[in-house]
Amino acid sequence: MSDTATQTFDKSIAVAANGKRAIDWLAENTPVSRMQLKKALANGAVWLQTGKKQERLRRATRELPAGSTLHLHYDAGILALKPPVPTLVADERSYSVWYKPSGLLSQGSLYGDHCSLLRIAEQLTQRKTFLVHRLDREASGLMIVAHSEKAAAALSALFQQNRITKHYRARVAGHWQPDSLPHKIDSDIDGKHAVTWVDKATYDAGNDCTHLQVRIDTGRKHQIRRHLASLGHPVIGDARYGQADGSAAIALEACRIEYLCPLANRKRTYTVPDLIVPDPQQGNPA
Repeated sequence: MSDTATQTFDKSIAVAANGKRAIDWLAENTPVSRMQLKKALANGAVWLQTGKKQERLRRATRELPAGSTLHLHYDAGILALKPPVPTLVADERSYSVWYKPSGLLSQGSLYGDHCSLLRIAEQLTQRKTFLVHRLDREASGLMIVAHSEKAAAALSALFQQNRITKHYRARVAGHWQPDSLPHKIDSDIDGKHAVTWVDKATYDAGNDCTHLQVRIDTGRKHQIRRHLASLGHPVIGDARYGQADGSAAIALEACRIEYLCPLANRKRTYTVPDLIVPDPQQGNPA
């Protein structure tokens, strides 16, 4: 059977004997070519379970122990994706700050991680990476990636305790005129307290949209997108809460973060470098 006939499937393979390589177990038990299996391994679509431990398996020639289980999560479409390239903004050694373009995942899934910031940062820095926070795939902007468990715990605590000031730029459909600024949106999301502030609103009559400067006190899922949509002015390009515009990106960018670094005990401020700020005339975040 050809790879084109097996676009998506999940397969678990019990390893019955010692000494055989991962690629051999996969090739003998799936209809996928060795070339595509090697790609699946490299792109993080294969997992090895040993007892209660489960990890991504990338090395095709690794000999597997009896009693373990291989899990292949194969999706030809995902494996064929070419990820947009992030930009390193700052390297603090124990963590780094990146500009994530729209279309790039924060972290991978069972079906692979080659289109995620965590994996690309790991490859570019040659250091382990740990997730600190997330940014929607469709959005762009600044993200922090930890390179040690200690840094991950310390930085994650800042986000959980709302001790990081997060600024965003967004464009919303139509002419939104708040009664006063800053405008507070205090509305629960999924039963949890959520607060968004709009600090500035500028109407663009030529494109019938409003440019906003936004910051958040909490970090609920799709918080800014849901809060702005609740005003009747969804983020441009947001198919989930508004209306799609044919682009894979939405007009939302995390443009500035400020915090007291728990590792260096110094204030840190990072902004999107001017040279990679998307051009609003091209329909991207502004």
